[in-house]
Amino acid sequence: MPAVTIRNLSAEAHRALKVRAAQHGRSAEAEMRAILEAAVRPAERLRLGSALSALSRTAGLTNADLETLDRSRDRTPAVPLSLVQ
Repeated sequence: MPAVTIRNLSAEAHRALKVRAAQHGRSAEAEMRAILEAAVRPAERLRLGSALSALSRTAGLTNADLETLDRSRDRTPAVPLSLVQ
């Protein structure tokens, strides 16, 4: 698992982090992980699978429609691209 080192963190920020961690009942390291996760992976982010599912419901597609599309698609394997001439 990757490790991160944070340099030049002010003493005030470090103290505030420890207080916040104690309030949440976790270590300072666990608190930093939670803060970073919340910052880069917010709960309200767009989830592609959910968006596609909602789109198909809005369009009125059913499982039968999707099965029909699946049966009619070309299953021939793609020919690999040749970069050598």
